[in-house]
Amino acid sequence: MPFVEVKVFKDELSSDQTRALIEKITDAVIAVTSEKLKEVTWVIVSEIPSGHWGVGGAVLGLDDVRKLVTAPVHYLDTDMR
Repeated sequence: MPFVEVKVFKDELSSDQTRALIEKITDAVIAVTSEKLKEVTWVIVSEIPSGHWGVGGAVLGLDDVRKLVTAPVHYLDTDMR
């Protein structure tokens, strides 16, 4: 039985976004395995408190993620390297 865990910041996704994420991940899993596994495919969305995440040795928070989402594609904040 497939098991997928996705970690996001607390309050990063709305209920509708979480539902859509679970549906799309399930669809992706069964697309490469079998439709027969749909009913036993588990998707867990875990929420991590902002500031309890690190990338490259630096603390990352929900505000940092929101900046990345709205930034140009080529953007890379030097504080997050």
